[in-house]
Amino acid sequence: MPGFIKPQLATLKSNAPSGAQWIHEIKYDGYRAQVHVNSGATKIFTRNGHDWTKRFSRLASSFKLKSQTVFDGEIVVVHEDRTNFSELHADLAKGRQDRMLFYAFDILFHNGEDLRSKPQLKRKELLKELIDMLDPPILYSEHHEGNGQALFEAAARLNYEGIVSKRIDAPYRSDRVEAWQKIKTVQREKFPVVGFIKDPTGVAALYLGKREGKELVYMGKVGTGWSRTVSSEIRKKLDTVVSPKAKLTKPIKKPKATWVEPTFYADIEFHDITSDGLLRASSFKGLSRK
Repeated sequence: MPGFIKPQLATLKSNAPSGAQWIHEIKYDGYRAQVHVNSGATKIFTRNGHDWTKRFSRLASSFKLKSQTVFDGEIVVVHEDRTNFSELHADLAKGRQDRMLFYAFDILFHNGEDLRSKPQLKRKELLKELIDMLDPPILYSEHHEGNGQALFEAAARLNYEGIVSKRIDAPYRSDRVEAWQKIKTVQREKFPVVGFIKDPTGVAALYLGKREGKELVYMGKVGTGWSRTVSSEIRKKLDTVVSPKAKLTKPIKKPKATWVEPTFYADIEFHDITSDGLLRASSFKGLSRK
C-alpha cells in the first residue's frame, strides 16, 4: 500500500469545455479526502495529508472492503438539498458524524496496482464497480457526458457550487492540471474581517474589507452562511481582537459595529461586485487567521 498521495487539483475556468473527450461532475462543497482501505482497516486523510480518521470514524467503518484501495473524493453534509461546507464545519466542531457522506470520484490504487497512469474513464469504471458494493454513506460521484455548459447552468439554477470537467483520456497527476477544470457558479475569495454586529449568542453580520496596496477598503458585509454553533465560534475569535476604532483607510459610519483588528479572514462566496464596490449576494464559508 502506498502512503498519502498528493492530490490532483482542478484549474479554475470561466466556461465548461465542450467535446466528447470530456465528462462533467457536480462540484461538491465539502472537505477533500483520500481514503486508504487496507484489508478492512481504513484511514482517511485530508487534502494536506493529515490523518483525520478519528474525526470521520463513521465513514471509515463504512468501507467494508477486503481489498487494498486508495480512493479520492469529498466528505460533505447535505443541507436543504445541496452540499453545505458551513454545516459540515459545524458538525465537525460538535463531533457530529451522522450526516456526513463520502462521494468517491477517483481511484488511485487497487490490490497492488498503481492506477494513476490509467485513463480517467477507465479509473471511473473500476471505481463504480467497487462503490456499488458499498452502502451509504459511501456514494459514487456520477458523471455526465455531452454538454458541460448545460450541466453548469442546471447547477447554477439549483445554487450548487459549480461543476468539474475531466478529460476522459487523462492520467492522474499530483499537481494542478488542465485535465480537470472547475467552473464555479459563484466567485470565492478571502476578505479581512474589520468588524461585526453582535447578536445574543454570536454574530449577526461581519463587516469585510480588502487590501488594495497600502489601503484597506470597505467591501460590504455578510450575514448568512453560518449555523448558531459556527456563529458562536466566530464571536469568540473576534472578541480577542476588538479595536476601539475601524482600521479602514476611509472610516465608515456603522453604529452597530464592533470594530476589530483585521487579523481574521472570512472565506466568502459572492456573485459579483456592485458598481459601488460592494459584494453582492455574499455567503460565509469559513474563518481563518491571516
